[in-house]
Amino acid sequence: MDLVEEQLRNSRTIAVVGLSDNPERFSHRVAKYLQDQGYRIIPVNPMLEEVLGERCYPELKAVPEPIDMVDIFRRSELVAPVVEQAIEVKAKYIWMQDGVINQEAAAQAEAAGIPVVMDD
Repeated sequence: MDLVEEQLRNSRTIAVVGLSDNPERFSHRVAKYLQDQGYRIIPVNPMLEEVLGERCYPELKAVPEPIDMVDIFRRSELVAPVVEQAIEVKAKYIWMQDGVINQEAAAQAEAAGIPVVMDD
């Protein structure tokens, strides 16, 4: 089993960091698809109150429940603080979406025992 399959198989609750309320945005389409497949989506965006019928949180540390996967839709240079919070909240996995590449943040997560999918 590859890491992508492992993450999807072993995750039920996915925090989507940078989730947009615009249905045309990739983050929205991916989150909607995951939601339609039965995953619990937790939107993380400080600019929004609600997305896809779910309460939106300003940051990972504000989410009041365990997170299996952190799915990151942020520019590569903005990923490090998200990864630091993912480590702090003890997320099981991190997935940096297509075009999101931050080797240092990925190494930090992996050093903390959190597998990372990056730019896949």
